[in-house]
Amino acid sequence: MAVYRIVQEEDPVLRQKSKKVPAVTPNVVRLLDNLKDTLAAQKTGVGLAAPQIGITKRVIVVRLQEEENFYELINPEIVESEGAERDSEGCLSIPNWVGEVDRAARIRVKALDRMGNPAEYAAEGYLARVFQHEIDHLDGILFVDRAIKLSPAEQEK
Repeated sequence: MAVYRIVQEEDPVLRQKSKKVPAVTPNVVRLLDNLKDTLAAQKTGVGLAAPQIGITKRVIVVRLQEEENFYELINPEIVESEGAERDSEGCLSIPNWVGEVDRAARIRVKALDRMGNPAEYAAEGYLARVFQHEIDHLDGILFVDRAIKLSPAEQEK
């Protein structure tokens, strides 16, 4: 597929609300594959939302570093959340900053999979945080909007 340039913070596309995907078509499947390829090409990062490659559709991919497979979510929606945790977050679209962000500790997300079938995910801890971060992108919200405290990211050597 294709590796896209990651849109940076100053690009207005990151502040737009993404459009719901009306049907899973070959173009949507291609978008999932392009998001996966783009995320896999990064040195860091565990999730990517379509707006981060300039496409305002409600599509995200997530891959935790210890897992081989990607989570692919079309039209994800958080339907339950409970608890609270504060932890550090960064973002491929804002590479020079990290921030302390409060998120729900446990969530349940409904979405469509790449075949257009309904899917449901129960997530807690880090996976719940990543899902919430990426779903925020679909609503034009960046982690810096939610950060309690921001600090410069450590540069790789």
